[in-house]
Amino acid sequence: MKKILVLGTGAQGSTVAQRMDEEPNVSEIICADYDKKAVDELVKILNKAKGMIVDANDVDSIIKAADGVDLIVNALPIAFAPNVLEAAIAVKANYQDFAATDVLDTWWPKCVEIMYEDYGKRFAEIGKMAIIGTGSAPGMMCVATKSCMRYLDTCDDILMMVYEGVEAKRFLPFWWSPFTALSDMIDPTFALKDGVLVETEPHSLPVTRHFKGCAAPVTLVEHAHDETVYMGLNKDTHFKGAKNINFKYGGVGINFSTPLYRAGLLSREEETYKGHTFVPFDVIVSHLPPAPKFKEEIKEILDEGLVKDEGAFVIEATGTKDGKKVMVETYLYAPGCVESFERAGITGEMYLTGQCGSLFTKMFVNDDYTQTGLISSDMLTYEECDLYLDYAKALDITLETEVKPL
Repeated sequence: MKKILVLGTGAQGSTVAQRMDEEPNVSEIICADYDKKAVDELVKILNKAKGMIVDANDVDSIIKAADGVDLIVNALPIAFAPNVLEAAIAVKANYQDFAATDVLDTWWPKCVEIMYEDYGKRFAEIGKMAIIGTGSAPGMMCVATKSCMRYLDTCDDILMMVYEGVEAKRFLPFWWSPFTALSDMIDPTFALKDGVLVETEPHSLPVTRHFKGCAAPVTLVEHAHDETVYMGLNKDTHFKGAKNINFKYGGVGINFSTPLYRAGLLSREEETYKGHTFVPFDVIVSHLPPAPKFKEEIKEILDEGLVKDEGAFVIEATGTKDGKKVMVETYLYAPGCVESFERAGITGEMYLTGQCGSLFTKMFVNDDYTQTGLISSDMLTYEECDLYLDYAKALDITLETEVKPL
């Protein structure tokens, strides 16, 4: 029986806690955050949980909450990751994070290298495993892309694409934290180009696709995501020597954000206009509605009606198989916004990200991992990928893969 500490009681942490409450191999879930109300609201709907208030700025505070746990699930902002990693090592616990921190070095790929090498060695020394990038993207996207590699002998290009086309009748550009969403819109973006990790311009290098099940073609652009960094660093060991890797994002959020980015309205630098000093980013965020979190809020939005409820989650990997050029095309299918609410009282964004995250936790509690050290989710073995995808099927999250000649 496993004891778990879930740090952070937002959408991701709450979903993991709820799913683990159903797992027979879990004896106790400690739900911890600095927000007592959020902790109390979560604990009261769970059977195996208790709440704690934790200051994530203080490693000792985390260690106290983590005493005796088998796994720490870190659902806090990425700046807190070093503190949580240190706490996990101190109490000799496994570790799961939804992303990779960016505070260990000024060059983000170097941050990931430090996690692989330094923290990887330290977790291996205590016989534990840490895994980063465990949501939907990164997370399921990494598993799906790694799974594509079994159909190739060599890989040239990997293109990952996410289109989020759920649009409410009310003004709601983002179904998750507007602050986080807009931060992602201006963060440095990375791609593997000719075998080298390079920075690309956010909102640049557009591609257009007409995805299955979508009404019209969609334009997607460069976007800050972990996958390209993970896979770029692991290109030779896990991705058949891939030369070019890109992540593209499109949909309502991009359509809203790209003009703001180009106009400089997402800048975090102070500006003065007509005698008033302000930060453009802060002004924009202050005018955005918060993402719906509670069941009553979501129901109200759905009762008003949606303009559309569609999306796509697609990988195109090209290379060779048996001496012939091929493309491995993989689509992910999952419940949309309306169906997710009918099933679980949550949005499609919450369903996919949270549920996919909880499956990585499920693999911990069922002792499905065979590795120690620190890995990212693209580094699962094919056998681990298959276990993960089998769990996903039970939630109607499935992959459809087709190998096409070129």
